[in-house]
Amino acid sequence: MAIHQSCDGIARRDFLRCGALGFGALGGPGLSLASYLRLNAAGQVHEATAKQGIFIHLQGGPSHLDTFDMKPDAPTEYRGTFNPIETAVPGMQITEHLPKIAQCADKLVLLRGVTHTLGAHRLGSEYVNTGTRPLPSLEYPGFGSVVAKETAPWNAGDLPAFVSIPQNGHQKPGFLGIQYAALSTGGAPKAGTPFRVRGVNLAGGLTIQEVEKRQNLRNDLDIAFQSIQQEDPLLAGLDRFSQQAHAIITSRRSRDAFDISQESPHFTKPFGESAFGLSCLLATRLVASGVRFVSMQMGGWDTHQNNFSRLKDDKLPTLDEGLAALLIGLEQKGLLESTAVYVTGEFGRTPKINSKSSEGGRDHYPRCMFMLLAGGGMRGGQVIGQSDDKATLPAHEDQAFSPDDVAATFYHALGIDHAKEYHTTTGRPVMIVREGKVIPAVFA
Repeated sequence: MAIHQSCDGIARRDFLRCGALGFGALGGPGLSLASYLRLNAAGQVHEATAKQGIFIHLQGGPSHLDTFDMKPDAPTEYRGTFNPIETAVPGMQITEHLPKIAQCADKLVLLRGVTHTLGAHRLGSEYVNTGTRPLPSLEYPGFGSVVAKETAPWNAGDLPAFVSIPQNGHQKPGFLGIQYAALSTGGAPKAGTPFRVRGVNLAGGLTIQEVEKRQNLRNDLDIAFQSIQQEDPLLAGLDRFSQQAHAIITSRRSRDAFDISQESPHFTKPFGESAFGLSCLLATRLVASGVRFVSMQMGGWDTHQNNFSRLKDDKLPTLDEGLAALLIGLEQKGLLESTAVYVTGEFGRTPKINSKSSEGGRDHYPRCMFMLLAGGGMRGGQVIGQSDDKATLPAHEDQAFSPDDVAATFYHALGIDHAKEYHTTTGRPVMIVREGKVIPAVFA
């Protein structure tokens, strides 16, 4: 690992960039509270600057050893067949099959050794989409719904606060209610095809004038049901949806926000033609237009069999193209500092390769995984956290990060207090993130 030495060991710049920073006990490895406070006093800590957020769920759980936490010195049955490459950040290595992301790694915060205990897809997905361990008795809201509730629209009200591409997945409003649910596009953009969102693009010969007539009729009927609506949160949510739908349908600005054909060919080309890449293109256009939060899903990471060929031939090139274009595109539009980006699967994969296919695969493994953050005042070009020599567990137990900690950090970048209490419809007080703590090193 290429680290520049100084008289006291590792130079401060390299310590910040690839020193496996963490928020642990004083005297332990990583960034202590005292060190963080000294950096803050010296003006070396970034302020959270995000106005918008993008969340990308890699559904199925990508292998950490074959992507962002490689162990080239581990035994063959652990390290696999891929080789690491250097990135734009000295000392940060990732898989050879992510060359475009490697070149823009200075925009990323790479978290290694993130750990939890939920190895089922549904439970793990609910956990990383909310930042709180799921309970059978309560559905917690996803990031987008919290952002929709916490941040008043900073543009006119003819844009949805929260958009999911192509569907909300595990980004649900939970106990906050349907009024904070996402507008789901229902599909991903396709190359060379006009992108239509049901409810935004008029179909079947419906005209704006007809929509206006129907809206006026609905307003007349609402007078009769107003007292009932005030007592029923579901009806209130549906009423908010209908009002917003009317504003969106009749707004040219809103329809233009979803029209990726208006982007220049020069800007569009790096995103490629995959559904994921074009979804990333749409996400950049949406946040540029004023949408507060966009969530995306990229599936196919459940590689119990043929792990290496599936990653090499499909998943990694698609992720590499789309995510790199997203980060660079946000920067080109002047939006990276005002947009917090969070990329994660629901867990990692087993360090030891199984024998379920001729080339082997990896199974569910929540005890060690990676997560990625970028933008929003978070200091890119860092590796924070560390796994052990086979990527089986965090290297230092007292500095193991949980999905709760990463969620608290993401909310902090968005200017939202993760410890704020909401109340369910029954009056039960619930914190946005129950257990998490902000990771200071992300901003230092």
